[in-house]
Amino acid sequence: MNRHAAREWVENCWGTYTRGVRETMATERKVRIPKGVQVEITGPVVKVKGKKGQLERSFRFPQITMGVDKDEVIISTEVDRKRTVAMVGTIQSHVTNMCKGVSDGFEYHMKVVYSHFPIQLKLAGNRLEINNFLGEKKPRYASISEGVTAKVSNDEIVLTGIDRELLGITSANIEHATKIRDRDPRIFQDGIYKVQRS
Repeated sequence: MNRHAAREWVENCWGTYTRGVRETMATERKVRIPKGVQVEITGPVVKVKGKKGQLERSFRFPQITMGVDKDEVIISTEVDRKRTVAMVGTIQSHVTNMCKGVSDGFEYHMKVVYSHFPIQLKLAGNRLEINNFLGEKKPRYASISEGVTAKVSNDEIVLTGIDRELLGITSANIEHATKIRDRDPRIFQDGIYKVQRS
């Protein structure tokens, strides 16, 4: 850990304030790189490659440095501002998810719930067609992000992919498409809901 000095006003023994020095610790977070995964960092761009595929993302944030040391990714800053320190943790989480995605992948399970009208699902290219929702004649649609694979059964949707963010966006699109309006949600609980993720 690197130490650096930051000047601030401190109270002395006479009750007056003088310019003093306080020491702060640099914030550093590490991400272990799994076997079979390659990480390349060029400036703010992080490229992660594994058996499942490749992900690339830019983390452009001032006063944060990233690097690879053997089998670890190191994200650090010498700034003690809350926002910067928080961003170090955020980048750590994203890089961890990228490494897991290209090595193992992610899987979301969504449950189809209906009590009044049976919901019928159909995949049409990059969107999900939802028929007979609450007895509606017109189908509803939910877009499926590129890079996400959807499998549909009678009462379940399984989403798989290597990018956790795209999986989250797709599941949110499906939940939003079956949002109930102008009805009592205590009675009409029909919809498609995320029940499990791994």
